[in-house]
Amino acid sequence: MASKGCLGGMMVKKNILILGGSYFAGRSLVEHLVNGNDVNIFIFNRGNIPLNISSVTELHGDRTRTDSIKENIPLMEWDAVIDFCGYTSDDIRNVITFVPGKIKQYIFISSTTVYDHSSILPMDEQTAVVDSPQPELGLYADYGLNKIKAEKQLEKECETKSIPWTILRPSTIYGRFNYAPREAYFFDLIEKKKPITIPENDLALFTFIFVEDLSKIIMKCMGNQSAHNQVFNTVSHEYFSYKTYIEVLEKVTRKKIKTIEMSAQEIVKKRIPLPFPIDQHQIYSGNKLCHMLKFEFTPLSCGMEKTYQFLMEKNKGA
Repeated sequence: MASKGCLGGMMVKKNILILGGSYFAGRSLVEHLVNGNDVNIFIFNRGNIPLNISSVTELHGDRTRTDSIKENIPLMEWDAVIDFCGYTSDDIRNVITFVPGKIKQYIFISSTTVYDHSSILPMDEQTAVVDSPQPELGLYADYGLNKIKAEKQLEKECETKSIPWTILRPSTIYGRFNYAPREAYFFDLIEKKKPITIPENDLALFTFIFVEDLSKIIMKCMGNQSAHNQVFNTVSHEYFSYKTYIEVLEKVTRKKIKTIEMSAQEIVKKRIPLPFPIDQHQIYSGNKLCHMLKFEFTPLSCGMEKTYQFLMEKNKGA
């Protein structure tokens, strides 16, 4: 990422405002950014999980309150605003309207949940998006609908104010600091030498994105005109079923994993908390991102090995 230039022999750093940024994907991005010396990093959130990184300025407030935005975010030229926690159109409108200073680029982290069901696979950026809640997601039935409304609001607000925008739609994210019970669910069963229940129908395929890849993609988008006013699926090209996923886990842990095959209906009935789809495909295409941003994804086996090592070290220190 290039610096803005020099004044009197001094480097002028880029000002980066991260909304969220304290855990998982946001934390990963911050840790990648602090390795450079050409950015001033500010994060804005409620302050529930302090980062405590000396070179990062932590701003505490509530993005749903306009007075909190205006009072707690400093007035300056923002080279990029990176939004990990925008969930509604009002969230977007408040930031663009009330963040003090000029925004030169807005990068919004959305989700592949915005896509409607499709028989044409893998789903790319031209796939139809949802226009109503998704009751099969339970408590998160409105998540995809709210995200697509936020995307549309972003495009509208940025067009009015001539702000370049970039929308990233990650699929299932995995990696260090993941607070969702996904890979940790499997590793916990493996370490306890317990069998893992998987669907007997092995036709449901799903895709992943390594959290460190997401961080690198965001950094590639910053100040990159090729990413301006573009939507990118942020997803690796690899497809997995539960059986092939278990094979990756066996390779990573170097342990033989016992599995129990069960029908999708029985899995639901017994409330077995499998984190990936059990009876339908969720596969997406990341070809546009690879082509336009020249990005190569980390293989799942490599990313999952790093994740496993991190979790094992974390458990030792617990």
